[in-house]
Order: sequence, then C-alpha cells, then structure tokens
Amino acid sequence: MHTILVTGGCGYIGSHTMVDLLENGYDVISIDNNSRSGTQLLEGAQKITGRKITHYKIDLCDFGATHKVFTSHQISGIIHFAAFKSVDESVLTPLSYYHNNLISQINMLRCAEEFTIPHFVFSSSCSVYGNADVIPVTEETPLKRAESPYGRTKQIGEDMIMDLARVSKTRFILLRYFNPTGAHPSSIIGEVPFGRPSNLVPAITQFAAGKLPALKVYGTDYDTRDGSCIRDFIHVSDIAHAHTLAIDYLINEKKELNCEIFNLGTGNGVTVLEAIHAFEKVSGKKLEYTVGERRPGDIIAVYANNDKARTILKWSPKFSLEDMMKTAWDWEVALSNNS
Repeated sequence: MHTILVTGGCGYIGSHTMVDLLENGYDVISIDNNSRSGTQLLEGAQKITGRKITHYKIDLCDFGATHKVFTSHQISGIIHFAAFKSVDESVLTPLSYYHNNLISQINMLRCAEEFTIPHFVFSSSCSVYGNADVIPVTEETPLKRAESPYGRTKQIGEDMIMDLARVSKTRFILLRYFNPTGAHPSSIIGEVPFGRPSNLVPAITQFAAGKLPALKVYGTDYDTRDGSCIRDFIHVSDIAHAHTLAIDYLINEKKELNCEIFNLGTGNGVTVLEAIHAFEKVSGKKLEYTVGERRPGDIIAVYANNDKARTILKWSPKFSLEDMMKTAWDWEVALSNNS
C-alpha cells in the first residue's frame, strides 16, 4: 500500500482528499500546524472512512520537525496543500504570505529531494493566470501578473518546482484549482473558514444561517454579463478525486515529463450573482445582499479549459452548481445543529 503525505490535512481540500485517497486504496499521513484549523475535519475524515489517520501537528516552516516525519515513514508521494489562502488578507499582510507559503514549500521540497520521494502533487491556483487576455484559460495560457500576494506565492511556488524538476528524480504535478466549494455529501466534513469567510459560498451559507450580519457583493460594475465577477466553481469532492488520479498517474504512467500542469475547473463561468441565485433556488431562502466597492486583489473573470485533465488524468467533474450549493448548505445546517 502506498503511503501519501498530505500537508494541510486538517484543512478543507486536504481532508476531502484524504477521504478520497483512503477510499481508493492509499494510506495517508497528515501534517498541519492547526494555526487555521482544528482537528474537526481530520476526525470527520476518520469517521467517513473508518480509518485512523496518523497526524503530526507541526509547522512546515520548522525544517527539523518536518524532516523528522520523513525519517519515521516510508513515503511514496506528497500532496502539498498547506498554505495561507485568503486573497484579501494577503493584500493586507503580504510578508506573512511570502514567509509561510514559500518557506514551508522549500522545506517540503528539500525533504522530497533528500528522501528521494518519487511523486509530488502541488496545490496551485487559477490566481496564477491573473487577468488573462483570453478565457477559458488553458495550461498554456501566458501568466499575467498575479492580482494578489497570495496568487504571487503560487506563481513563485510553480516556478520553484519547475526549476527543481529539471534536475530532480521526483516527478511533479501542478494542479491549478479554480473555486472549490460544496461539502462531502455525508455532511460530516466541509469548509470551516478561518475568521470571517473571504470565499463567496461560505459567506452565503453563514449569512443564510444567521451567522453573518450582512452579505456583500464586491462590485457590480465589471465588464461581465451582470456586472459581477465570473468564477469557475468546482465541487471539493471533484477536486479531491483529481488528486487521487494525479497520484495514480504518477505511479502508473512512466512519462518522460518531470513536471505537468492541469487545470481543475468545470469549464463553466458563473457570476457571483448567478451563484447567489443558485443557492436561493436549492435552499428556498431569499438573500438580501448589499453591493460594495470592488475588492483589491480580485480577478474580473476566469474559468477553465479542463480538456487536458479529462484526457490525461481521466478526470471529469460529477457535481453540478446546484449540488455544490446544496451540499454546502447541508454542511452549514449540520454545523449549526451540532454547535
């Protein structure tokens, strides 16, 4: 059985990916410093799968503590999620993002090199495209300047890996996520925002549940069909399964390319207002939102061409926008019932 080290395992996408890996024959180890998470999702992943997950509460910026994990296990692959990920927070505190996201990644890559870990999957983002000239974006779309320090850390992270891949025995896959949302269909795990949610869907569900006093749409004067930003929302379980397929591909396909890039999106551009209306439809709740000014760091519009992931990884999204909203709302209700 291959053992996969998942960094940020207590987080939103990390926990869903551990479930998918365990359900598809892999063993997993989790690392998370729990600075922006508790152990709720880790425990939920164990409940869903009936499997005990070895977890290390360490900071990946601490090389010594990180190194010790590698000496204790025979690791077949790494999926590196751990990072700060709030666009607007990164605009306010850029140095914290550069320090946390890049030092932790350097330490993971140092360990991958020292212990000759054969497979490495990196959690990247559609934010690397910036305000692209043409959409949908493909993996070959030229990258524009990132609109936020968060996006810039992902651009630098990708560059770091591509430079290393030229001389490394490790094979890498960079997965560029679009806008993960929704929750596991069991409602046992889902998104738990750190502080006030900066992503749209948890803001919607928390407002609908009475946890937030207001729901604000940041800008309705963009050059889009209804004036609000366009995003490519993708269900977190679809994102999670793509990581399992990426590991499968690295293990089973003996390709010469040491680094490959894949977009993970549905290929459908959805405006912020359309997402709100989709939630209203599945929940039966009318949302009285307000309109604010544009938010620094936000991209106007981006959605994916996912042909490469469909063809090479044999991946295809299973969940509709309505499914995303329904599972997100079911998870929010479950949180409220358990609080």
